[in-house]
Amino acid sequence: MIVSGRMTRWDMQLARMHIDNASRQYVTSGGERRVSRCFLLRRSYRDQNGAPRNETLANLSALPDHVIEALGKMLKGAALVDAEAALEVERSVPHGNAAAAQVMARKLGLEKLLGRPCRQRDIAYALILSRAVRPASKLSTARWWQDGDTTLAADFGLADCCTDDIYAAMDWLVSRQADIEKQLAARHLSPGGIAMFDLSSSWVEGSACELAGFGHSRDGKRGRKQVEYGLLTDPAGRPVAVEVFKGNTSDAVSFTTAITRVRDDFGIGEMIMVGDRGMITKTRISDLRKLPGMDWITALKAPAIAALARDGGPLQMSLFDTQNLAEITHPDYPGERLICCHNRFLGAERARKRQALLQATEAELAKIAASVQRAGWKTRIRSGSGPARSLTRRKSASISSPISARGVSPSAAMRRRSPPRPPSTESTSSAPA
Repeated sequence: MIVSGRMTRWDMQLARMHIDNASRQYVTSGGERRVSRCFLLRRSYRDQNGAPRNETLANLSALPDHVIEALGKMLKGAALVDAEAALEVERSVPHGNAAAAQVMARKLGLEKLLGRPCRQRDIAYALILSRAVRPASKLSTARWWQDGDTTLAADFGLADCCTDDIYAAMDWLVSRQADIEKQLAARHLSPGGIAMFDLSSSWVEGSACELAGFGHSRDGKRGRKQVEYGLLTDPAGRPVAVEVFKGNTSDAVSFTTAITRVRDDFGIGEMIMVGDRGMITKTRISDLRKLPGMDWITALKAPAIAALARDGGPLQMSLFDTQNLAEITHPDYPGERLICCHNRFLGAERARKRQALLQATEAELAKIAASVQRAGWKTRIRSGSGPARSLTRRKSASISSPISARGVSPSAAMRRRSPPRPPSTESTSSAPA
């Protein structure tokens, strides 16, 4: 900081001193251009005859540039004040996180994806960036902008934005959803490729939501109404489309909507749909068979795997003696490929649990035997009391299940609609992609 004031006699004497920049440039014999640095502190005066003279007082060449600059200002009468002592930081607004989010959003082409420039687009764009930087409710985000706690409000002129403006921008964004999803589908989905779909849910507060309903809560909020939403992505997990359903919508019903979006809205006639066993059910598979070009990848349920693993069935543990993958066929699945996977880690974990259940059961049975011996053989043990209750709670009968005992997971078999290929010469149990 520089403060100018009235010059004193001492200042007038200092004014006669100045810094002379006597640096010079020269070229070496090798053609290299160099600079000889030279700063001299000099005093100007007149001799007895009145002729001007200069006296060199010191060589300042070894000092840093900022020190020489400050000394030059002082010799001209300026007063230098320490910035930390003169200034006090009252507030600092973080900018790095918002700037980083904007750089990534521009790299992804998010602004162009949303639509033409307008205030609604700026609000929607700022909402997305705010969600990435500081996830909060719409009301909290509006107050964050209004209080000036982020540079996003200044960058997009949203300091006066209220919740009504935010909800209006969200209505505008809903009207743009179909066009945005078509652009995303053109980017990430291709005919003959893979599309992945799954359903999730969020519990709802209040009673005015027309989509709220009781259903399977994935949040663990039992007794609360919820809404469900399905997400369609590419194999890398990049979102392509989203659809909101009533809270009591089943996975299988929502999967039908995903098929419609892919075929009708995005115009993709050939696609492999991937979903879990609760989503791609037998009924949905029957529907997919009627649609040319639509294949699927899903998992079999535990009863179906148990049927394949029965004596004489195609799913035997000897298939996994040398490797963990095998491809089998069965008349119940015509035109489908059944690819089985043996998870030795899951098998080891289930064996450990089975052994722990056996030990716990033996301990409880020992308690029953001791109780009977103490009371005499005429005493009857009720099934709902004492150690007998512990056996019921542990469900000890399930430890003899052939599936859990052998480590075959319910998700160990996948079904894919595709005619089986001839066995590979290198590995007869490999599954072609």
